[in-house]
Amino acid sequence: MRNLLAAVLLACAAQAAHAQLTIEITGAGGQRIPVAVAPLAGEGALLDGSNATLSSIVRADLERSGLFRGVEVPRLVPQPTEASSVNYAEWRSRLADALVLGSAAARPDGRFEVRFRLYDVVKQASLGGVAYTLARDQVRATAHRIADYVYEKLTGEKGVFSTRIAYVVKRGERYELQVADADGMHEQAMLVSNEPIISPAWSPDGRRLAYVSFQNKKPIVYVQDIEVPKQRIVANFKGSNSAPAWSPDGQRLALVLTRDGNSQIYLINPDGSNLQRFARSSGIDTEPFFSPDGQWLYFTSDRGGSPQIYRMPVAGGPAQRITFEGGYNVSPRVSPDGKSLAYIARNNGRFQATLLDLGTGQVQVLTDSDLDESPSFAPNGRQILLATIIAGRGVLTAVSADGRVKQRLTVSAGDVREPAWGPLTQ
Repeated sequence: MRNLLAAVLLACAAQAAHAQLTIEITGAGGQRIPVAVAPLAGEGALLDGSNATLSSIVRADLERSGLFRGVEVPRLVPQPTEASSVNYAEWRSRLADALVLGSAAARPDGRFEVRFRLYDVVKQASLGGVAYTLARDQVRATAHRIADYVYEKLTGEKGVFSTRIAYVVKRGERYELQVADADGMHEQAMLVSNEPIISPAWSPDGRRLAYVSFQNKKPIVYVQDIEVPKQRIVANFKGSNSAPAWSPDGQRLALVLTRDGNSQIYLINPDGSNLQRFARSSGIDTEPFFSPDGQWLYFTSDRGGSPQIYRMPVAGGPAQRITFEGGYNVSPRVSPDGKSLAYIARNNGRFQATLLDLGTGQVQVLTDSDLDESPSFAPNGRQILLATIIAGRGVLTAVSADGRVKQRLTVSAGDVREPAWGPLTQ
């Protein structure tokens, strides 16, 4: 009966109503690089499902990062391409520091070839270019790859426009576990249920999601493949099974069980084998999260009297308290470089995203929200995705790691919670 119910729920996912996110930038950084992304010659024959062009998607990606400012580009005749001679003086007069030119052309096999080149207008030099072959349904994915290329060339860091995010949408009595592109497009329901779904967590290779579902009237930890949605039970022990977190090598999951009394942290293989208790305490230990090098496990515990963040060596050793400011600090998430810790702190009755520099101990409150939850770093560490309650409704927000750039991601109809930003993938 349980397997039949899971199959019905997965089948219903394909019929789920769209929950597409829309993004509004509510703050921007001070020094943004002005970039001109010229319309690609011939791109009018190659539109994505929302009738957006390649160049408009690239421009929107770059602006959404908060590090770039789009420069208005008139539609020139003839349109310049990556093979055109660049009039650097003209583009400087338009106040552009960088320029993207390109072209799109149909191939005999029905696919398209897109070529583009990036220029440093100030230094009057080409920074390189790439050609992609794509099908008509790969327009947005290709635009994200172009934006990633531009971002990395101009900042020296990996772009995250080609990554995906997971989140839970509640509409009425229905819960949907959604996966979408980082810009909120191409959303796909992984699971639909009339019971709560919480705590999605991406595997390091981006191919699987671990999460908690109440579909059998109790919290059970599942792992599900993204491309071929199929649930697999990982933990269904007596009591509560919750808060899964992947090890960096994808070989283990940390999770929280109440099988022996209080909430305690255990380690388990993704196929449900080799359960091991990680630590013992008289308090409640929960919300585990591995450090990027796999050597530490961070978690929330009230073992000292109030909820604070601790860490323990995965190989064994005593717990170390990490947070000391305030009486309530929860939901630890370590940055991809291992240098910072994002968490939720209570400040004068408000629950706000906070960043701790693990080297210096410096603490910075990143938002002015009243009720933040579930922080999740972008894989390049530049932004943090959050769930925030606004006017009684859950929305997703993103804030840069320095607190300057803020965005709001909303669904037309629904309460959005439990965000998780997926990893970089090839």
